[in-house]
Amino acid sequence: KLHSDLDKGVGTVKYTLSGDGAGTVFTIDETTGDIHAIRSLDREEKPFYTLRAQAVDVDTKKPLEPESEFIIKVQDINDNEPKFLDGPYVASVPEMSPVGAYVLQVKATDADDPTYGNSARVVYSILQGQPYFSIDPKTGVIRTALPNMDREVKEQYQVLIQAKDMGGQLGGLAGTTTVNITLTDVNDNPPRFPKSIFHLKVPESSHVGSAVGRIRAVDPDFGKNAEIEYNIVPGDGGNLFDITTDESTQEGVIKLKKPLDFETKKAYTFKVEASNLHLDHRFHSVGPFKDTATVKINVLDMDEPPVFSKPVYTMEVYEDTPVGTIIGAVTAQDLDAGSSSVRYFIDWKNDVDSYFTIDATEGTIATNELLDRESTAQYNFSIIASKVSNPLLTSKVNVIINVLDVNEFPPEISVPYETSVCENAKPGQVIQTVTAADKDLSPTGQRFSFRLSAEASNKPNFTVHDYRNNTAGIETRRNGYSRRQQELYFLPVVIEDSSYPVQSSTNTMTIRVCRCDSDGTILSCNVEAIFLPVGLSTGALIAILLCIVILLVIVVLYVALRRQKKKNTLMTSKEDIRDNVIHYDDEGGGEEDTQAFDIGALRNPKVIEDNKIRRDIKPDTLHFARQRPPVEDNTDIRDFINQRLQENDVDPTAPPYDSLATYAYEGNGSVAESLSSIDSLTTEADQDYDYLSDWGPRFKILADMFGEEESYNPDKVT
Repeated sequence: KLHSDLDKGVGTVKYTLSGDGAGTVFTIDETTGDIHAIRSLDREEKPFYTLRAQAVDVDTKKPLEPESEFIIKVQDINDNEPKFLDGPYVASVPEMSPVGAYVLQVKATDADDPTYGNSARVVYSILQGQPYFSIDPKTGVIRTALPNMDREVKEQYQVLIQAKDMGGQLGGLAGTTTVNITLTDVNDNPPRFPKSIFHLKVPESSHVGSAVGRIRAVDPDFGKNAEIEYNIVPGDGGNLFDITTDESTQEGVIKLKKPLDFETKKAYTFKVEASNLHLDHRFHSVGPFKDTATVKINVLDMDEPPVFSKPVYTMEVYEDTPVGTIIGAVTAQDLDAGSSSVRYFIDWKNDVDSYFTIDATEGTIATNELLDRESTAQYNFSIIASKVSNPLLTSKVNVIINVLDVNEFPPEISVPYETSVCENAKPGQVIQTVTAADKDLSPTGQRFSFRLSAEASNKPNFTVHDYRNNTAGIETRRNGYSRRQQELYFLPVVIEDSSYPVQSSTNTMTIRVCRCDSDGTILSCNVEAIFLPVGLSTGALIAILLCIVILLVIVVLYVALRRQKKKNTLMTSKEDIRDNVIHYDDEGGGEEDTQAFDIGALRNPKVIEDNKIRRDIKPDTLHFARQRPPVEDNTDIRDFINQRLQENDVDPTAPPYDSLATYAYEGNGSVAESLSSIDSLTTEADQDYDYLSDWGPRFKILADMFGEEESYNPDKVT
């Protein structure tokens, strides 16, 4: 209610209201000033309103007092119940937790004014879920109320929580929510086999590594707490089997580790242990977390293929063994109860298998062809055995046949057949070490011996020193060798082996003589290098050879030209030959006649030196002039003629008709005696010229000339 002191109650004052909610929530009586609420108020929606009021004159509309402001506060009442804004709740707690283990905290919200009365004072309680859980009335914390709650007994719990205001007093408003609590698993249960003995039946034909059965231990735990590990307890039969865990089913899978044989053993018994992988130390006191069961396996008899007595058969045979010779046998048996007969045959794969045959009943292996170790040293093939009662059941075995060697090849030198020796080699020097190779398969301890052949053992050039370790040395026996005398030596070496029968071969080694330095390093082994001077360069050697070739060409040309000119000067008739004789028409007085012939030319040495042209032949311009010693003045003419005669005798280029040279001296003391017919006792026709034939080849033409025809009468010489 509003009232102004100026209001006398006569209706001259009017009250107005403005501000928050004026006209919509609140209204004022203009005459009395009473304020009324025109609708319901909600504190939770708006807790207070700010309004302004003023008194004005009715007539003048002017304010009688200043505008005044006031607040209307809405007083709370308990009209809102507590609410769980986060519900419903989900929580979990490990099983076997102790009493009072924390589970979850819940919270309820009341919209009423917490500062006014007990309208917003909330108290929590459990309406459903007892006696397993409890809740703190003030904080809303939920805890376990019973010990050792077992997940395996009950896993899920639904708890109903109530929140009530007014402190839980009668008349208070309440709200509820649900809490779903799950007990999580812990490893509090060991695995247990549902039975103590497991019986399995396994065929003896089961393959190694295959699964032959499954067993399972039960663990009520969950997840990793239920993981089980299986192990075979060492004992009878356990070494033939193995066990693993199937991760998806947690079963123990029994696998075969070794082959089974019904005829050998029909049953196996062993124990299997199941244990947890992940243990919880809080529950060790419960007992061991493992269990043991017995497994009995009965082996079922199956119709099996024959079994060979050996996994591999190895045999030996000498090469060149006659066809049909038995070299060994294989054996296979049917171990089944029926014990069927066995048949053998070779597993043909290639042509190599045709070298052998097998007896189908006895299993003996024999040669079918001649064997050669040098072609094939080992044969490897398979033999199949099958049961007569069931030919489809077969087994296979490998057979290895080694061909033994027969000594049929002689040993040979395994190093190159050519070596070298230095010219300056000393006696006893080893120039080459040789070894031997044998195409035969050398047995253990075989030795080779080396020696010279019989025809070479007496030669003083080289020898063979056998070191008796399958090697030998070629040694020198001379002090130095000469390439000029002999460049190559051929040394026959005889090599023998120690097998039976003894085989030997003669191997010829070629030894080349080479020029070496003082250290034995080979400098040259070429033949042409013998004649080349040491120290000349290649260019100098080529120049020398070129000069030699040019000189040879000049000599050849010169000789050819000389022969051609000599042919031109030879006369083909007797008349031409006699024309070379100088004829005189007068008869002189012999040596004392100086008028018919100028003898001064014979006495004057200077004239002799200048006059070098012979009168009986055409001068040859290519003929090399011979150096003649000068004749001293007043020397005897006889000495001069003898000198000229000797000079012509030793001249290889002089033609055979040099005998026609004119001599100024004749008479006693001359080899030809007197050529004049003055002192002749007989006529010219009666003279005998046979003595000219005794003068040698140089006078042959002259002898033939005077001895041919009797009708020939030469001019008289004066």
